[in-house]
Amino acid sequence: MPYHRPNGLVRAVRLVLTFTAAAAALAYTPLSDDSLRRIPSGGADFDIDSGALLAPILTPRVPGTAGSRKARQHFVDFFTTQLPGNWTVEWHNSTSTTPATGDALVPFSSLVFRRDPPWAVPGDVGRLTLAAHYDSLYRPEGFVGAVDSAVPCAVLMHVARSVDAALTDKWAAMLAAGAGGDGLDEEKGVQIMLLDGEEAWVSWSDSDSLYGSRALAETWEATRYDVASVFSTPLDAISLFVLLDLLGAPDPHIPSYFANTHWAYQHMAAVEGRLRKLGMLETPLTSQFMEEDWKEAHQFTGGFVLDDHVPFMERGVDILHIIPTPFPVVWHTMDDDGAHLDMPTTRDWARIMAAFVAEWMDLEGFLPALPVGSHEKCDGRGRGEKLEL
Repeated sequence: MPYHRPNGLVRAVRLVLTFTAAAAALAYTPLSDDSLRRIPSGGADFDIDSGALLAPILTPRVPGTAGSRKARQHFVDFFTTQLPGNWTVEWHNSTSTTPATGDALVPFSSLVFRRDPPWAVPGDVGRLTLAAHYDSLYRPEGFVGAVDSAVPCAVLMHVARSVDAALTDKWAAMLAAGAGGDGLDEEKGVQIMLLDGEEAWVSWSDSDSLYGSRALAETWEATRYDVASVFSTPLDAISLFVLLDLLGAPDPHIPSYFANTHWAYQHMAAVEGRLRKLGMLETPLTSQFMEEDWKEAHQFTGGFVLDDHVPFMERGVDILHIIPTPFPVVWHTMDDDGAHLDMPTTRDWARIMAAFVAEWMDLEGFLPALPVGSHEKCDGRGRGEKLEL
Protein backbone atom coordinates (compact mmCIF):
# COMPACT_ATOMS: atom_id res chain seq x y z
CA MET A 1 0.00 0.00 0.00
CA PRO A 2 2.12 2.88 -1.29
CA TYR A 3 1.82 6.51 -0.26
CA HIS A 4 0.06 8.81 -2.73
CA ARG A 5 0.86 12.53 -3.11
CA PRO A 6 -1.75 14.31 -5.29
CA ASN A 7 -1.19 17.40 -7.37
CA GLY A 8 -2.09 20.91 -6.22
CA LEU A 9 -5.56 20.90 -7.79
CA VAL A 10 -6.58 17.75 -5.92
CA ARG A 11 -5.18 19.24 -2.72
CA ALA A 12 -7.24 22.39 -3.16
CA VAL A 13 -10.44 20.43 -3.81
CA ARG A 14 -9.91 18.43 -0.60
CA LEU A 15 -9.45 21.56 1.46
CA VAL A 16 -12.68 23.03 0.11
CA LEU A 17 -14.49 19.87 1.15
CA THR A 18 -13.66 20.63 4.78
CA PHE A 19 -16.45 23.15 4.94
CA THR A 20 -19.07 20.71 3.66
CA ALA A 21 -18.49 18.45 6.69
CA ALA A 22 -19.67 21.03 9.23
CA ALA A 23 -23.30 19.86 9.22
CA ALA A 24 -22.27 16.25 9.86
CA ALA A 25 -20.08 17.32 12.77
CA LEU A 26 -22.98 19.13 14.43
CA ALA A 27 -25.07 15.92 14.48
CA TYR A 28 -22.54 14.01 16.60
CA THR A 29 -23.29 13.70 20.35
CA PRO A 30 -20.52 12.50 22.72
CA LEU A 31 -21.21 9.71 25.20
CA SER A 32 -21.31 10.44 28.92
CA ASP A 33 -18.52 9.13 31.16
CA ASP A 34 -20.95 6.54 32.53
CA SER A 35 -21.63 5.21 29.04
CA LEU A 36 -17.92 5.14 28.17
CA ARG A 37 -17.35 2.99 31.26
CA ARG A 38 -19.82 0.49 29.78
CA ILE A 39 -17.73 -0.10 26.64
CA PRO A 40 -16.21 -3.58 26.96
CA SER A 41 -12.61 -4.59 26.40
CA GLY A 42 -11.84 -7.35 23.93
CA GLY A 43 -10.27 -9.28 26.82
CA ALA A 44 -9.65 -12.97 26.30
CA ASP A 45 -11.34 -12.92 22.89
CA PHE A 46 -8.10 -11.41 21.55
CA ASP A 47 -5.86 -14.16 22.92
CA ILE A 48 -3.64 -15.27 20.02
CA ASP A 49 -4.01 -18.99 20.82
CA SER A 50 -7.56 -19.36 22.11
CA GLY A 51 -9.33 -16.04 21.58
CA ALA A 52 -12.78 -16.53 20.08
CA LEU A 53 -12.45 -13.51 17.77
CA LEU A 54 -8.78 -13.27 16.83
CA ALA A 55 -7.21 -16.74 17.04
CA PRO A 56 -9.18 -18.29 14.11
CA ILE A 57 -7.93 -15.52 11.78
CA LEU A 58 -4.22 -15.91 12.63
CA THR A 59 -3.54 -18.16 9.68
CA PRO A 60 -2.60 -17.54 6.03
CA ARG A 61 -5.66 -16.24 4.13
CA VAL A 62 -4.62 -16.07 0.49
CA PRO A 63 -7.66 -15.58 -1.79
CA GLY A 64 -9.00 -18.82 -3.20
CA THR A 65 -7.38 -21.03 -0.54
CA ALA A 66 -8.72 -23.09 2.33
CA GLY A 67 -7.39 -20.51 4.79
CA SER A 68 -9.46 -17.81 3.12
CA ARG A 69 -12.59 -19.95 3.21
CA LYS A 70 -11.99 -20.75 6.89
CA ALA A 71 -11.74 -17.06 7.76
CA ARG A 72 -14.95 -16.25 5.89
CA GLN A 73 -16.78 -19.03 7.69
CA HIS A 74 -15.53 -17.67 11.00
CA PHE A 75 -17.02 -14.26 10.17
CA VAL A 76 -20.34 -15.67 9.00
CA ASP A 77 -20.66 -17.98 11.99
CA PHE A 78 -20.02 -15.09 14.37
CA PHE A 79 -22.63 -12.77 12.89
CA THR A 80 -25.27 -15.47 12.37
CA THR A 81 -24.85 -17.48 15.58
CA GLN A 82 -23.13 -15.25 18.17
CA LEU A 83 -25.35 -12.23 17.53
CA PRO A 84 -29.13 -12.53 17.85
CA GLY A 85 -30.05 -12.66 14.18
CA ASN A 86 -30.19 -8.91 13.58
CA TRP A 87 -27.41 -8.58 11.01
CA THR A 88 -28.00 -9.23 7.34
CA VAL A 89 -25.19 -10.87 5.38
CA GLU A 90 -24.30 -9.97 1.81
CA TRP A 91 -21.74 -11.80 -0.28
CA HIS A 92 -19.94 -9.95 -3.05
CA ASN A 93 -18.09 -12.42 -5.24
CA SER A 94 -15.84 -11.63 -8.18
CA THR A 95 -12.98 -13.23 -10.10
CA SER A 96 -9.85 -11.87 -11.69
CA THR A 97 -6.57 -12.97 -13.17
CA THR A 98 -3.44 -11.90 -11.30
CA PRO A 99 0.19 -11.44 -12.39
CA ALA A 100 1.15 -14.41 -10.21
CA THR A 101 -1.46 -16.88 -11.47
CA GLY A 102 -1.47 -16.32 -15.21
CA ASP A 103 -4.73 -17.03 -17.00
CA ALA A 104 -6.33 -18.76 -14.03
CA LEU A 105 -9.23 -16.85 -12.49
CA VAL A 106 -8.82 -16.26 -8.75
CA PRO A 107 -12.05 -15.95 -6.70
CA PHE A 108 -12.46 -13.00 -4.35
CA SER A 109 -15.27 -12.98 -1.79
CA SER A 110 -16.05 -9.85 0.23
CA LEU A 111 -18.66 -9.81 2.98
CA VAL A 112 -20.98 -7.04 4.18
CA PHE A 113 -22.76 -7.37 7.53
CA ARG A 114 -25.46 -4.75 8.08
CA ARG A 115 -27.87 -3.49 10.76
CA ASP A 116 -30.53 -0.96 9.80
CA PRO A 117 -33.45 0.32 11.88
CA PRO A 118 -36.18 -2.36 11.64
CA TRP A 119 -38.68 0.01 10.03
CA ALA A 120 -36.30 1.51 7.50
CA VAL A 121 -36.34 1.12 3.72
CA PRO A 122 -32.79 0.36 2.45
CA GLY A 123 -32.53 3.45 0.26
CA ASP A 124 -33.46 5.73 3.14
CA VAL A 125 -30.69 4.71 5.58
CA GLY A 126 -27.36 6.49 5.86
CA ARG A 127 -24.78 3.94 7.03
CA LEU A 128 -21.61 4.25 9.03
CA THR A 129 -19.36 1.85 7.14
CA LEU A 130 -16.51 0.08 8.93
CA ALA A 131 -14.08 -1.83 6.75
CA ALA A 132 -10.97 -4.01 6.86
CA HIS A 133 -9.42 -6.51 4.48
CA TYR A 134 -9.06 -10.12 5.58
CA ASP A 135 -6.82 -11.54 2.85
CA SER A 136 -3.10 -12.08 3.40
CA LEU A 137 -0.09 -11.92 1.09
CA TYR A 138 0.50 -14.59 -1.55
CA ARG A 139 4.24 -14.43 -0.88
CA PRO A 140 6.18 -15.07 1.30
CA GLU A 141 4.49 -18.43 1.66
CA GLY A 142 3.00 -18.91 5.10
CA PHE A 143 2.62 -15.19 5.77
CA VAL A 144 -0.04 -14.67 8.48
CA GLY A 145 -0.72 -10.94 8.50
CA ALA A 146 -1.68 -10.30 12.12
CA VAL A 147 -1.63 -6.50 11.92
CA ASP A 148 -2.32 -6.83 8.18
CA SER A 149 -5.21 -7.33 8.83
CA ALA A 150 -6.40 -10.04 11.22
CA VAL A 151 -6.53 -7.62 14.17
CA PRO A 152 -8.67 -5.02 12.34
CA CYS A 153 -11.15 -7.77 11.41
CA ALA A 154 -11.36 -8.99 15.02
CA VAL A 155 -11.75 -5.40 16.23
CA LEU A 156 -14.75 -4.90 13.93
CA MET A 157 -16.34 -8.11 15.20
CA HIS A 158 -15.88 -6.82 18.73
CA VAL A 159 -17.50 -3.52 17.72
CA ALA A 160 -20.54 -5.30 16.31
CA ARG A 161 -21.04 -7.30 19.50
CA SER A 162 -20.46 -4.25 21.71
CA VAL A 163 -23.23 -2.15 20.15
CA ASP A 164 -25.69 -4.84 19.09
CA ALA A 165 -27.90 -4.97 22.19
CA ALA A 166 -27.90 -1.18 22.52
CA LEU A 167 -29.06 -0.79 18.92
CA THR A 168 -31.90 -3.23 19.59
CA ASP A 169 -32.95 -1.38 22.73
CA LYS A 170 -32.72 2.07 21.17
CA TRP A 171 -34.80 1.14 18.15
CA ALA A 172 -37.36 -0.66 20.32
CA ALA A 173 -37.67 2.47 22.47
CA MET A 174 -38.14 4.61 19.38
CA LEU A 175 -40.91 2.32 18.11
CA ALA A 176 -42.61 2.37 21.52
CA ALA A 177 -42.52 6.17 21.52
CA GLY A 178 -43.88 6.37 17.99
CA ALA A 179 -40.62 7.89 16.73
CA GLY A 180 -39.51 5.08 14.44
CA GLY A 181 -39.78 6.14 10.82
CA ASP A 182 -41.39 9.49 11.59
CA GLY A 183 -39.18 11.21 9.05
CA LEU A 184 -37.94 13.83 11.53
CA ASP A 185 -34.39 12.46 11.80
CA GLU A 186 -32.02 10.82 9.36
CA GLU A 187 -32.20 7.05 9.57
CA LYS A 188 -28.82 5.69 10.66
CA GLY A 189 -27.50 2.17 10.21
CA VAL A 190 -24.11 0.50 10.45
CA GLN A 191 -22.41 -1.94 8.12
CA ILE A 192 -19.16 -3.87 8.42
CA MET A 193 -17.26 -4.74 5.26
CA LEU A 194 -14.65 -7.51 5.35
CA LEU A 195 -12.89 -7.21 2.03
CA ASP A 196 -10.94 -9.78 0.04
CA GLY A 197 -8.03 -9.18 -2.31
CA GLU A 198 -6.46 -5.98 -0.95
CA GLU A 199 -2.91 -7.26 -1.27
CA ALA A 200 -0.89 -7.18 -4.49
CA TRP A 201 0.12 -10.59 -5.82
CA VAL A 202 3.39 -9.39 -7.37
CA SER A 203 3.81 -5.60 -7.19
CA TRP A 204 1.30 -2.91 -6.22
CA SER A 205 -0.42 -1.29 -9.20
CA ASP A 206 -3.87 -0.12 -10.20
CA SER A 207 -4.61 -3.59 -11.58
CA ASP A 208 -2.68 -5.69 -9.03
CA SER A 209 -4.33 -4.62 -5.76
CA LEU A 210 -7.73 -3.92 -4.22
CA TYR A 211 -9.45 -6.71 -6.17
CA GLY A 212 -12.46 -7.04 -3.87
CA SER A 213 -12.96 -3.35 -3.10
CA ARG A 214 -12.72 -2.35 -6.76
CA ALA A 215 -15.37 -4.91 -7.70
CA LEU A 216 -17.66 -3.94 -4.81
CA ALA A 217 -17.44 -0.20 -5.42
CA GLU A 218 -18.19 -0.71 -9.11
CA THR A 219 -21.21 -2.89 -8.29
CA TRP A 220 -22.61 -0.43 -5.75
CA GLU A 221 -22.14 2.47 -8.13
CA ALA A 222 -24.36 0.66 -10.66
CA THR A 223 -26.98 -0.41 -8.07
CA ARG A 224 -29.87 2.07 -7.96
CA TYR A 225 -32.36 2.51 -5.17
CA ASP A 226 -35.98 3.40 -5.85
CA VAL A 227 -36.36 6.86 -7.35
CA ALA A 228 -38.23 8.07 -4.27
CA SER A 229 -35.43 7.02 -1.90
CA VAL A 230 -33.34 9.45 0.09
CA PHE A 231 -30.14 7.98 -1.37
CA SER A 232 -29.60 7.03 -4.99
CA THR A 233 -27.08 4.18 -4.58
CA PRO A 234 -25.44 2.14 -1.78
CA LEU A 235 -22.38 4.34 -2.25
CA ASP A 236 -24.45 7.47 -1.75
CA ALA A 237 -25.82 5.94 1.46
CA ILE A 238 -22.36 5.68 3.08
CA SER A 239 -22.23 8.48 5.63
CA LEU A 240 -18.59 7.76 6.51
CA PHE A 241 -16.22 5.00 5.38
CA VAL A 242 -13.87 4.07 8.24
CA LEU A 243 -11.05 1.79 7.07
CA LEU A 244 -8.85 -0.02 9.59
CA ASP A 245 -5.47 -1.45 8.58
CA LEU A 246 -2.10 -2.38 10.13
CA LEU A 247 -3.34 -2.22 13.73
CA GLY A 248 -1.94 -4.18 16.67
CA ALA A 249 1.70 -3.05 16.73
CA PRO A 250 2.96 -0.93 19.64
CA ASP A 251 3.05 2.87 19.67
CA PRO A 252 0.97 3.59 16.55
CA HIS A 253 0.84 7.09 15.12
CA ILE A 254 -2.38 7.65 13.18
CA PRO A 255 -2.33 10.81 11.05
CA SER A 256 -5.44 12.68 9.98
CA TYR A 257 -5.17 12.18 6.23
CA PHE A 258 -8.26 13.95 4.88
CA ALA A 259 -9.38 17.50 5.60
CA ASN A 260 -13.04 16.80 4.86
CA THR A 261 -13.25 14.11 7.56
CA HIS A 262 -10.94 15.73 10.09
CA TRP A 263 -13.99 16.47 12.26
CA ALA A 264 -14.60 12.69 12.56
CA TYR A 265 -10.90 12.12 13.31
CA GLN A 266 -11.17 14.71 16.08
CA HIS A 267 -14.17 12.92 17.58
CA MET A 268 -12.36 9.57 17.59
CA ALA A 269 -9.28 11.23 19.09
CA ALA A 270 -11.50 12.75 21.78
CA VAL A 271 -12.99 9.32 22.54
CA GLU A 272 -9.51 7.89 22.90
CA GLY A 273 -8.41 10.72 25.16
CA ARG A 274 -11.47 10.43 27.41
CA LEU A 275 -11.05 6.65 27.70
CA ARG A 276 -7.44 7.21 28.75
CA LYS A 277 -8.39 9.76 31.39
CA LEU A 278 -11.05 7.39 32.73
CA GLY A 279 -8.41 4.66 33.06
CA MET A 280 -10.20 2.43 30.53
CA LEU A 281 -7.21 1.79 28.23
CA GLU A 282 -4.24 -0.47 28.91
CA THR A 283 -1.54 1.49 27.09
CA PRO A 284 0.05 4.40 29.00
CA LEU A 285 -1.86 7.62 29.47
CA THR A 286 0.70 9.46 27.34
CA SER A 287 0.41 7.01 24.40
CA GLN A 288 -2.24 8.81 22.37
CA PHE A 289 -2.67 6.92 19.08
CA MET A 290 -4.52 9.74 17.32
CA GLU A 291 -2.63 12.93 18.12
CA GLU A 292 -3.27 15.14 15.09
CA ASP A 293 -6.56 16.60 16.30
CA TRP A 294 -4.85 20.01 16.27
CA LYS A 295 -4.49 20.09 12.46
CA GLU A 296 -5.97 23.00 10.56
CA ALA A 297 -7.11 23.09 6.93
CA HIS A 298 -3.91 24.60 5.54
CA GLN A 299 -1.82 21.82 7.11
CA PHE A 300 -3.30 19.04 4.98
CA THR A 301 -0.97 18.19 2.09
CA GLY A 302 -3.39 15.81 0.35
CA GLY A 303 -1.10 12.80 0.70
CA PHE A 304 -2.59 9.48 1.75
CA VAL A 305 -1.92 5.75 1.82
CA LEU A 306 -3.31 3.69 -1.05
CA ASP A 307 -5.70 1.13 0.41
CA ASP A 308 -9.21 -0.34 0.07
CA HIS A 309 -10.84 3.07 0.47
CA VAL A 310 -9.53 4.33 -2.89
CA PRO A 311 -12.28 2.86 -5.17
CA PHE A 312 -14.89 4.37 -2.85
CA MET A 313 -13.14 7.71 -2.48
CA GLU A 314 -12.86 8.01 -6.25
CA ARG A 315 -16.67 7.77 -6.32
CA GLY A 316 -17.20 10.55 -3.79
CA VAL A 317 -17.36 8.65 -0.48
CA ASP A 318 -15.96 10.38 2.63
CA ILE A 319 -13.04 8.45 4.16
CA LEU A 320 -11.55 8.15 7.64
CA HIS A 321 -8.43 5.98 7.31
CA ILE A 322 -7.13 4.43 10.53
CA ILE A 323 -3.67 3.28 9.49
CA PRO A 324 -0.36 4.16 11.17
CA THR A 325 2.43 6.13 9.55
CA PRO A 326 5.15 4.94 9.66
CA PHE A 327 3.99 1.38 9.08
CA PRO A 328 4.74 -1.22 11.80
CA VAL A 329 8.23 -2.69 11.55
CA VAL A 330 6.72 -6.16 10.95
CA TRP A 331 4.87 -4.99 7.83
CA HIS A 332 5.08 -7.58 5.02
CA THR A 333 7.56 -9.73 6.95
CA MET A 334 7.15 -13.17 8.47
CA ASP A 335 7.23 -11.48 11.88
CA ASP A 336 3.72 -10.16 11.26
CA ASP A 337 2.20 -12.94 13.35
CA GLY A 338 0.36 -13.29 16.62
CA ALA A 339 3.51 -13.55 18.70
CA HIS A 340 4.61 -10.07 17.63
CA LEU A 341 1.34 -8.30 18.43
CA ASP A 342 1.20 -5.81 21.27
CA MET A 343 -1.86 -7.03 23.08
CA PRO A 344 -2.60 -3.94 25.21
CA THR A 345 -2.59 -1.85 22.01
CA THR A 346 -4.77 -4.42 20.26
CA ARG A 347 -7.36 -4.47 23.04
CA ASP A 348 -7.32 -0.68 23.28
CA TRP A 349 -8.19 -0.40 19.59
CA ALA A 350 -11.21 -2.65 20.20
CA ARG A 351 -12.48 -0.37 22.96
CA ILE A 352 -11.77 2.89 21.11
CA MET A 353 -13.58 1.74 17.99
CA ALA A 354 -16.57 0.42 19.93
CA ALA A 355 -16.91 3.73 21.77
CA PHE A 356 -16.67 5.74 18.55
CA VAL A 357 -19.39 3.67 16.90
CA ALA A 358 -21.62 3.90 19.99
CA GLU A 359 -21.32 7.68 19.83
CA TRP A 360 -21.99 7.79 16.10
CA MET A 361 -25.12 5.67 16.54
CA ASP A 362 -26.39 7.86 19.43
CA LEU A 363 -26.47 5.03 21.96
CA GLU A 364 -26.32 7.22 25.06
CA GLY A 365 -28.56 5.65 27.70
CA PHE A 366 -28.82 2.30 25.92
CA LEU A 367 -25.45 0.64 26.54
CA PRO A 368 -25.83 -2.24 29.01
CA ALA A 369 -23.77 -2.35 32.18
CA LEU A 370 -20.76 -4.64 32.04
CA PRO A 371 -21.09 -7.93 33.94
CA VAL A 372 -19.83 -7.89 37.53
CA GLY A 373 -16.11 -8.56 37.58
CA SER A 374 -15.60 -7.74 33.89
CA HIS A 375 -14.84 -4.02 34.26
CA GLU A 376 -11.19 -3.47 33.47
CA LYS A 377 -9.61 -0.29 34.80
CA CYS A 378 -6.01 0.60 34.02
CA ASP A 379 -3.56 2.67 35.99
CA GLY A 380 -2.29 4.85 33.14
CA ARG A 381 0.97 2.90 32.83
CA GLY A 382 -0.41 0.00 30.81
CA ARG A 383 -1.34 -2.18 33.80
CA GLY A 384 -4.92 -3.30 34.20
CA GLU A 385 -6.93 -4.64 37.10
CA LYS A 386 -10.36 -6.20 37.32
CA LEU A 387 -12.84 -4.23 39.37
CA GLU A 388 -16.10 -5.39 40.85
CA LEU A 389 -19.05 -3.24 39.82
